[in-house]
Amino acid sequence: MTAPPAKDRRASWLKGVLDLLVLASLTDGESYGYEIAKTLAGAGLGQIKGGTLYPVLNRLEEAGLVAAEFRATEKGPGRRYYSLTEQGRQTLGEQGGLWLAFDTSVRSILAEGGVA
Repeated sequence: MTAPPAKDRRASWLKGVLDLLVLASLTDGESYGYEIAKTLAGAGLGQIKGGTLYPVLNRLEEAGLVAAEFRATEKGPGRRYYSLTEQGRQTLGEQGGLWLAFDTSVRSILAEGGVA
């Protein structure tokens, strides 16, 4: 059995942590989908397409972790702005801590396996 290509692995890793990354991207204030995607891409996560990002934003809104507000613009289409709720901040703190502990464990095992 051969391992899937690295690109496929990165996509599955990202899927597991994208909710948390979106929450983290909103800690400095509100933003809209395209800007969130640019922030994540700028962090080296690659292009996050709308078909992936917007379902995450909707799920986070339904869970009460982000609030959304539609705003009309003078030029072009309106935008939905997202902001972190207090519950979202708490979830980010809790889940972020768990993720960092998981990351430490993974790094330790990889280092033992000779991966620098």
